[in-house]
Amino acid sequence: MPASFSENTEGLENSLGYVFKDKSLLVEALTHKSFQNENPLEAKSYNERLEFLGDSVLGLAISEILFNKTPLLSESEMSKMKSCLVNENVLHKVSEKIFVGKFIRLGKGEEISGGRLKKSILSDAVEAILGAVFLDGGYKAAYKVVEELLRENVHSVVYLKEDYDFKSELQERCQAEFELLPDYRIVKQEGEEHQKVFTAEVYIKGILGGKGKGKSKKEAQQTAAKEAIKKLDSVAVDLLTR
Repeated sequence: MPASFSENTEGLENSLGYVFKDKSLLVEALTHKSFQNENPLEAKSYNERLEFLGDSVLGLAISEILFNKTPLLSESEMSKMKSCLVNENVLHKVSEKIFVGKFIRLGKGEEISGGRLKKSILSDAVEAILGAVFLDGGYKAAYKVVEELLRENVHSVVYLKEDYDFKSELQERCQAEFELLPDYRIVKQEGEEHQKVFTAEVYIKGILGGKGKGKSKKEAQQTAAKEAIKKLDSVAVDLLTR
C-alpha cells in the first residue's frame, strides 16, 4: 500500500464507484483524530462520528445482501456470515484494495508511527467512508458501494465458506442435537517456532468427528470443526445418534 499522502481523492472515488456531491464529507471521513488535534483550524471535525454511522450502514447492507441470497439462508447462518463480513480483517482488506492509506489525513506523530499501515485506523476509515456515502447519496448509494467492495468476500463466505466460524456452528449443533459440547484436542505440533503447524481433532460423544491442520491452534480447530460438520450432514450422523 502506498505510504505517501495524496489530497487528490478522485482515485478513491473511482475505486468506490461513487462521486461525492459534498466533498467535505469525504474529507471528514479521511481525517483521523490525530490530524484534527494538531490542525484544529484546518480540520474542525474528524471521522469517528462517520465511523459510527458507517458501522450501522455496513451492517444493514450486509444483512440485506445475505437475506436476498439464493438458496435462502437461515437466521443462524446469516448471523455467523455477517460477523465474518463486517470484522476488522475484512475491512482492512477493503482499505488496501481502494488504497485508503494513501488518502487518510494523519497527525505527525501518527504518521511517524506508521499510521497509514495500521489495521485499526484503515478499517475505521472504511466505515467512515460508508457513513459519508450514506449522508451524501442515501442508503441505495451506500448499499451499491458495499455490494461492490465486498462482492468477493460475500462469495467466499456464502459459497466457499472461507472465514466462516465453523466452531460456533458445530457447538450450536452439538448442543441442539446431543446436548453436549464438542471436545477439541491438539494432538500434534510440528515445525520451527515461527512456522509451527498444529493438528487438531474434535470428538463428539467420544467419537472422532473431524481432524484438521493449521498455522495456529484456532485455525486447526476450525478445520477440524468444518470436517465434523460435513460428517454430521452425511450418513456419519447415524453413528453419533446411537
